[in-house]
Amino acid sequence: MTTESRPTGSRERAAAALTAARARTAALTDAVTDEDLTAQHSPLMSPLVWDLAHIGNQEELWLLRRVAGRESMRPEIDPLYDAFQHPRSERPKLPLLGPGEARRYAAEVRGRVFDLLERTPFEGTPLLDGGFAFGMIAQHEQQHDETMLITHQLRRGAPVLAAPDPGPPQGPPPPAAEVLVPGGPFTMGTSAEPWSLDNERPAHTRDVAPFWIDTTPVTNAAYRAFMADGGYHEPRWWAAQGWEQIRAHGIEAPLFWHREGGIWLRRRFGVTEPVPDDEPVLHVSWYEADAYARWTGRRLPTEAEWEKAARHDPRTGRSTRYPWGDADPTPAHANLGQRHLRPAPAGSYPAGASPLGVRQLIGDVWEWTASDFLPYPGFRAFPYREYSEVFFGPEHKVLRGGSFAVDPVACRGTFRNWDLPVRRQIFAGFRTARGGVA
Repeated sequence: MTTESRPTGSRERAAAALTAARARTAALTDAVTDEDLTAQHSPLMSPLVWDLAHIGNQEELWLLRRVAGRESMRPEIDPLYDAFQHPRSERPKLPLLGPGEARRYAAEVRGRVFDLLERTPFEGTPLLDGGFAFGMIAQHEQQHDETMLITHQLRRGAPVLAAPDPGPPQGPPPPAAEVLVPGGPFTMGTSAEPWSLDNERPAHTRDVAPFWIDTTPVTNAAYRAFMADGGYHEPRWWAAQGWEQIRAHGIEAPLFWHREGGIWLRRRFGVTEPVPDDEPVLHVSWYEADAYARWTGRRLPTEAEWEKAARHDPRTGRSTRYPWGDADPTPAHANLGQRHLRPAPAGSYPAGASPLGVRQLIGDVWEWTASDFLPYPGFRAFPYREYSEVFFGPEHKVLRGGSFAVDPVACRGTFRNWDLPVRRQIFAGFRTARGGVA
């Protein structure tokens, strides 16, 4: 089996990634009033102003203090912006920096970071090798930008964000609804990607039995057939905890859907619109995805199956960085970076297909898998346990692929996301599989 490709980290790439992240942060926070910034729009989410200052605080902690060895700029605020000290529901009660002060703090940190970037070697320690620390902070900010976009979706009121729609699929549709992924070993994870995070490492061999997987994510129309067949009222399709959840909360449709005059509508960033048949279904929990898969006589793919479908090229035996190869994503490959505020229709982005013809594995919607979030063989926590290690276990399910809200810097074929199986506010959908070993 040939080795994976080894891209490089560079000063220019780090500067561009940090600049793009801050531009997006500004767009998300400048779009609303100071009152909206300080409000808590859902107990599941922080006030936007907390995320803004937290971004600056983490950047200061890792780049100015850990990399440059400088003293803390604002030691009194560290506890306020430690995500492990205060659950989201309690953060509005904290003496947080106000909008203006949070912006000034984050800007001052960034100015000092760019001075540091110009003269910091990209080698010598694990934090510096390939510019890892700078890439980690760019990814961290983009991950919080996605979190803030979720808050925008939960926010009530007039629309404040806008973006063009993806448009219809370009090129021919997929030739089949599912494809067979050959069995055998492949390289899972990475030891070469310079900005990969600890849970993606190390690269290791995984053997997967042959299985079939959907060529596109499950659509709203397909999911609505499950609903019309009484899927939310039939306990045999549901895991026990999922059945308890939908009964306790009266759930009968994906989050943000409602029925009016016999038509299913959804709320999307302040706009109410008919649910589009051809888009991948969005805002469903793991339990809903699992129930749908059982209803069809199929199942969710395991994490290893998903990655083999996304990265393994059976012609060469290599695991590539992305389904289409090793090149960084472009707008022709995937719907990423908040370029649009919705998934593209199923079957889009033929240029981003895997060698076997599986489409939209990257972008559009995070995809629930059947797998618990667990460490890879040889896992080593870096640079801190709280990034991944404390979340390992059966409580969290793995999501793969990234959504339209994910920036390319925080999305690749090895990237692993995780969440509680009850979560519905995240930009998550799924595809199904059959055969193989569940």
